[in-house]
Amino acid sequence: MRMNRAFGAVLVAILATASAPSAAGATRAAPDGAPGAARAGQVVTYDQHSVMLDGRRILVQGAEMHYFRLPSPDLWRDVLEKIRAGGFNTVSLYFDWAYHSPKRGVYDFTGVRDVDRLLRMIDEMGMWAIVRPGPYINAETTGGGFPAWLKLVPGKARTSAPGYTAAYTEWLDHINPIIARHQVTRGGSVLMYNVENEYQANTDAAYMQALQDKARADGIDVPIVTNVCCDAGSWASTWGSGLGAVQIPGVDDYPQSFDCANAETAWGPWGEGVTERIRPDAPGYAAEYQAGAIDLGDTGYERCRELTGPEYMRFFYKNNAITSGSTLFSYYMTFGGTNWGWLAQPNDVYTSYDYGAAITEGRQLTAKYDEFKRQGYFLTALAPLAKTDPATAPTSDSPALTAVARSNPDTGTQFVLLRHTDRAAASDDSGVLDWSTPDGRYRVPVRVVGKDAKILVAGYDLGGQRLVWSTSEIMTHAAIGGRDVAVLYGTEATGGATVLRYPARPRVRVLDGEVTSTYDPATGDLRLDYRHEGLARVEISGGGRRSALLLLGTHATVSPFWRMETDAGPVLVRGTSLVRSATVTGAAVRLRADTAAPGQIEVFAPARRLSVNGQPVGVRPTPSGSLVGRLPGPDRVRLPRLTGWRTQVEAPEAAPGFDDSRWVVADKTTSLSPYQPNTLPVLYADDYGYHYGNVWYRGRFTATGTETALKLNAITGRRGSYLVWLNGRYLGAARGGVEDDSVPNPDPGPGTFAIPDGLLTAGKPAVLSVLVENMGHNDDWTVDDVRMRQPRGLTGAALIGSGAALSWRIQGARGGEDLTDRARGPLNNGGLYGERHGWSLPGYPDGSWRRVGSLAGTPVAPGVTWYRTTFGLDLPRGQDTSVALRFAEPPPAGHRVMLFLNGWQLGLYGGGGMGPQTDFVLPAGLLRHNGTNTLALAVTAREASELGAVSLVSLGTQRGGVPVLPVHSPAFR
Repeated sequence: MRMNRAFGAVLVAILATASAPSAAGATRAAPDGAPGAARAGQVVTYDQHSVMLDGRRILVQGAEMHYFRLPSPDLWRDVLEKIRAGGFNTVSLYFDWAYHSPKRGVYDFTGVRDVDRLLRMIDEMGMWAIVRPGPYINAETTGGGFPAWLKLVPGKARTSAPGYTAAYTEWLDHINPIIARHQVTRGGSVLMYNVENEYQANTDAAYMQALQDKARADGIDVPIVTNVCCDAGSWASTWGSGLGAVQIPGVDDYPQSFDCANAETAWGPWGEGVTERIRPDAPGYAAEYQAGAIDLGDTGYERCRELTGPEYMRFFYKNNAITSGSTLFSYYMTFGGTNWGWLAQPNDVYTSYDYGAAITEGRQLTAKYDEFKRQGYFLTALAPLAKTDPATAPTSDSPALTAVARSNPDTGTQFVLLRHTDRAAASDDSGVLDWSTPDGRYRVPVRVVGKDAKILVAGYDLGGQRLVWSTSEIMTHAAIGGRDVAVLYGTEATGGATVLRYPARPRVRVLDGEVTSTYDPATGDLRLDYRHEGLARVEISGGGRRSALLLLGTHATVSPFWRMETDAGPVLVRGTSLVRSATVTGAAVRLRADTAAPGQIEVFAPARRLSVNGQPVGVRPTPSGSLVGRLPGPDRVRLPRLTGWRTQVEAPEAAPGFDDSRWVVADKTTSLSPYQPNTLPVLYADDYGYHYGNVWYRGRFTATGTETALKLNAITGRRGSYLVWLNGRYLGAARGGVEDDSVPNPDPGPGTFAIPDGLLTAGKPAVLSVLVENMGHNDDWTVDDVRMRQPRGLTGAALIGSGAALSWRIQGARGGEDLTDRARGPLNNGGLYGERHGWSLPGYPDGSWRRVGSLAGTPVAPGVTWYRTTFGLDLPRGQDTSVALRFAEPPPAGHRVMLFLNGWQLGLYGGGGMGPQTDFVLPAGLLRHNGTNTLALAVTAREASELGAVSLVSLGTQRGGVPVLPVHSPAFR
């Protein structure tokens, strides 16, 4: 994912023609382009139309999720099952180098970093994976995925520089073998391997080639792909030799921009969003298609969800699919997750990475998810879509309506995109299409309401039926119990018509709704006319074809349908909140499903009995040939009040007599950073091995008595600040410099602090204490060494009115071999005294701390103060409840709060640009749903202020879910 679209839009992206398309591996054997049981030895090939597995064309419907933003491995399965149920057959995965490597030569793939376990889950679920190990990923992560220790390695990153090459080779030596054993060629899930990320900002072809050569040497034999930013599809044209060019280049498309603040008016400000085909011999690949937005305006992710809501999805996604003929889609993001710890880069995101995605940060499904499901089921069910060419579109008698068409050259099936000429139109436009279908020429009445788009199908063998044309859209169809069952839909209260062809007059029985039928014996056309209201049901039998059941609904009434593949064929389920899996054995269908409320369940399956989540469900047959029963909803969730708080003032480092003799002496005079310090010695935190979170400095000098003020400078990244004490007296705080200061700015984060009269005595020692809040590291999207190596921490310190020399020591949180908490990792903690001494951990002996009855209205003095409490939960078992910590007040201006749950740092709340967030998700696994939990809040106040109330809230609860085991969370020792 990229950061600066405005900048990227002016880049010229270049990509050369690479070696000829060729075979790699594959797996999956299932009808209608859906993944199925894995087996080794299959082959991946491709042409200009699509990827093929053993010659079978597939249409990839991919969803991006980030395992590193969900530190609870059992919940990976929950999200993956929701992705699969939503019509996706593929998941796209970044692998974050920084997340796995706390120190040069040190790598961790255990616990919440066990990506082998993640890929096994995807293998087991019968999905495909697009893997993206970088080395650079961006993804709004700290350093763009680069570990902070890379700042200390000579050589420009994202080039062929020897130092950088040695570093990234080390990373690929670890991650590539894990990926390789999960390729489709070996019976796994990995379908494509993405090198680098949005690399058009630089054209080091040798670097791109080296990454591919390394992948091949490490056993990667699936197609190698990449993603080109900013719709710049000409990237490889200057690489005439083919050096560095990948097999299938893809394009990023973000047509809605990131202007969440103007969600109600934005409509494609960054273009039509039609994926460009970069290579004529490769399929069109929407490597990152916008499925949400980062919240640049701090307006909240619900506004981003509105910006990229169902209306946008219908118009732009359908436009992309038909106009470009692409068959590889990956949507960024489908589940965003949480920037826990110090995972986030500092410039454009805050704790939540909800992204306005279809699945919320709290793992709840939205209206966007419903639209993904409607479109995803369609894309994967209609096999002819995997191979289409541009075709002559029907003409409309209404100038307000346009049509674009594609057809399958083998079957003749036509796909017509119908939409408004004026994409901003909100009117109700009707017209008649002059449509030459494969089965004849027709005048077809159509209607488009508002900003909408429809994909209409003609000349399609719908199972055993022949679909001549329809003004309803197809959601899905399947052969179930010896007949065809099809789900079609249209806009509420609009007319619909469907024409099917039969050798002889069929029998039509309307089971529900108002549907009229006419039969033309001259053509064999059976025409059904209806309005899209509720859910009409029509049974068709005889006529020389097998029986069919048409379910004719609206966007809303088809949303409760779920399609699941089983060894006995597809099943359709209606009425549950989610269907996770289905099996059919004999006369019994067994479902794993979630319910958010009691209600009816309907199942279309070759079965007479039903069980859900292991419990039998009483059912009765219906005239539609389905089974109907009732399911209970979830039990009531009761969350405790948060009481019994204890508090302790921190920051002994501010006291003059504090013993800092074990701290690192900061006396370096040079740095690899191109950003030169304002004063010497070099005080950059990274140069002393302190990469993440808060850092303390203590400077000593002998006072002359002429000092009037302190002049400090610091770079913290956006939202960061620093606090200053002199001889234990608090002098105030200042904002730290930000990404824009990578120019570099000679005065990036200035702070001038007056020295009170009498605080210093001539000839006496003095101690300056500075707490710097470092907010993460810049990305390297533009391949800019100055920006990438921009330091964190103090960049300068001087005494005004005195030439006294300052000597320095520094303290923070270390990684690598010095890391004391390997379960949570180096991104979890910074250098606060309480963090270093276990105050955030369960089991810390806080009995001597002062009791606080309630946090609401509690005064907070400048500096650092901790609050701790424990609470017990006994949530209903067999139920998935998403819990969050809610701060009652809008983010305060005077302080910020760092939230720890059972030792895991899950959020930063407060003013100073920390974002609008007041709810912080507490993921199951980290949160003990049936046990005791420890909550710790570290409050850093820049000025005197008051705390607000905090409480536990449920973001949603459903009967069902996946079993979640506690994540290893070491206690205080």
